[in-house]
Amino acid sequence: MKIRILLSRHPTSRYDSSFSVFPFKFFSSVSNSPQNDDAGTVYRIITSSTSSVNLIESLKSTGIFLSNDIIDNVLKRFRFSHGNPLQAFEFFKYTGKRRGFYHTASSLDNMLYILGRSRKFDLIWEVLIEAKKKDRSLITPRTMQVVLARVAKVCSVTEVVKSFWKFKKLVPELDTLCFNALLRTLCQEKSMTDARNVYHRLKHEFRPNLQTFNILLSGWKSSEEAEEFFEEMRVLGIRPDVVTCNCLVDVYCKNREMEKAYTMVEKMRNKEMWPDVITYTSLIGGLGLIGQPDKARDVLKEMKEHGCYPDVPAYNAAIRNYCIAKRLDDAYSLMDEMVGKGLSPNANTYNLFFRVFFWSNDLKSSYTLYQRMMDSGCLPSTQSCMFLIRLFRRHEKVGMALRLWNDMVEKDFGSFTLVSDVLFDLLCDLGKLVEAEKCFLQMIEKRQKPSNVSFRRIKVLMELANKYDAVQNLREQMAVFGPSNQLPGGEENLTETPDLDSLNVNHARRN
Repeated sequence: MKIRILLSRHPTSRYDSSFSVFPFKFFSSVSNSPQNDDAGTVYRIITSSTSSVNLIESLKSTGIFLSNDIIDNVLKRFRFSHGNPLQAFEFFKYTGKRRGFYHTASSLDNMLYILGRSRKFDLIWEVLIEAKKKDRSLITPRTMQVVLARVAKVCSVTEVVKSFWKFKKLVPELDTLCFNALLRTLCQEKSMTDARNVYHRLKHEFRPNLQTFNILLSGWKSSEEAEEFFEEMRVLGIRPDVVTCNCLVDVYCKNREMEKAYTMVEKMRNKEMWPDVITYTSLIGGLGLIGQPDKARDVLKEMKEHGCYPDVPAYNAAIRNYCIAKRLDDAYSLMDEMVGKGLSPNANTYNLFFRVFFWSNDLKSSYTLYQRMMDSGCLPSTQSCMFLIRLFRRHEKVGMALRLWNDMVEKDFGSFTLVSDVLFDLLCDLGKLVEAEKCFLQMIEKRQKPSNVSFRRIKVLMELANKYDAVQNLREQMAVFGPSNQLPGGEENLTETPDLDSLNVNHARRN
């Protein structure tokens, strides 16, 4: 079950970022270096090739040396642009066949991610078997987590565990690190309950360590159950650390058991296990849940007295309390205080306000805040865009909607698929066919597939306006994405946008 409280986060993220499925550097913006220009050229050749023979001949004709860095960049482009997985696979195979060449771990993981997203599981195992033959060291616990995460998206927990055991023939040793990768995958892609059940089934096969418990202790709803798990650690002789204790503080705060939370913090101090910013952020969230936003704000000051300085998520937790209490002046005051301390509000900060404005139908405040957000250089998240575009549609503000869309196209933020569905509904409802066609083509230029529902709506309007040539052009443009019932990444198309509160806002504690 997904935890839907703002302060619910995986508590090991700050301490164990090296184990995440993809390092942060994968998400950094692409620089304009000659190497990236070459990667762009190679990517265009691959996506425009009509056959394997044509692909190889075209790549050879460029004279570009396909180094590991260029290959990495090309595969990242496929991943983030939802490119054709089979084209990426052909490129990966071709470069891997060169004498004396070895793919990097990041190239392997990106390729597996691309194939997994489109459910090409047979090809995943083919790639892994070939990697084992050439360089077994490339198959790491992180690689395992990439594969298991994609399996978990569409398969049962039983199938995920079966896939885990397949790695026994691929890695030097199926050890505790691998076991932890399985548990982390289940926590992220299934539920904490699933992860804990699998732990109890398999714990005698492995030797649980501190990281194992730090993974499993996150996200408890029942403080009694969390305490029992905490006791199991003690029985096994595993000494908790700050991360472990933070999990218990967090579950107490989520259950409004603030006395227990403060007692736990005091025990940490007595053992010279100093509370960190995550500890205090949990306290801030807990105080907000019991209706004490002012006392939560005082925690920000208390932190400094203990040599721990609040970060953006800590301020976000305090701001959230005021937003829930509809005390927006205090919330804005805290955001200004953040800026004064040299901290930059992020998309999650703004989303706290956007949510209030959306449900109160406050168009003016939303648009003013959006302008402030863009002026500050903070790019909106998908949730920010959805709050805004739905409000613009409700008020039939085409100009504002197009401003948001053009910013998305220019600065490349947000989900084009989700936002475009609402935008095209607005434009079609008001008969803005020229604008709809332009946005549609802009989306295709970004290699983002419009939904079939949007395509059909625009197509009907064009036919009514006798614009049959334009219809044919759009149909040809859509053909590059393959079968009409699939998105570019191979996942089934959705005709409805998700609920705003499900768009990853409440899982962004450390963002």
